[in-house]
Amino acid sequence: MSESNQYVFSFEEGDGKDKMLLGGKGANLCEMTQIGLNVPPGFVITTETCLAYLERPEQGLPAVVMEQVRAQMRALEEKTGKRFGGVDNPLLVSVRSGSAMSMPGMMDTILNLGLNRETLPGLIAQSNNERFAYDAYRRFIQLFGKVALGVADEAFDREFEGIKERVGAKEDIA
Repeated sequence: MSESNQYVFSFEEGDGKDKMLLGGKGANLCEMTQIGLNVPPGFVITTETCLAYLERPEQGLPAVVMEQVRAQMRALEEKTGKRFGGVDNPLLVSVRSGSAMSMPGMMDTILNLGLNRETLPGLIAQSNNERFAYDAYRRFIQLFGKVALGVADEAFDREFEGIKERVGAKEDIA
């Protein structure tokens, strides 16, 4: 990795012009934040850090990177008033990959990271919409399974259709 000691940048501090460092999506989110557009708080891990990880995933991310990620997560908790893993007021995050060049449909996304059996009741209470919360949880499981574990969408689709059939649901839309 580079000689710089910073591998993770908040949207407020990242250089919106440096797509090579932050990827196109990350740089654009930084730029939008800095010009005052309404963007949820977040952070970007540098493309160099991600590429180094992809070359040797078995080594994991270096401790310095993980500490910077943890610091950014603490900052998100402070900004939002939510807590990652919190059962009453869970912080849910989206993980989106990006590159210096636009590659529509090629980059992976995981939505609702932080949603699990323990945090689900908190989302139900916050949203006052049980169906919404369970659908968000289903989407998280499916995206995580696909992106992180390599489980094909078809396996989830078959299971979902089977559940809908068992409970007599005709559609998966409210």
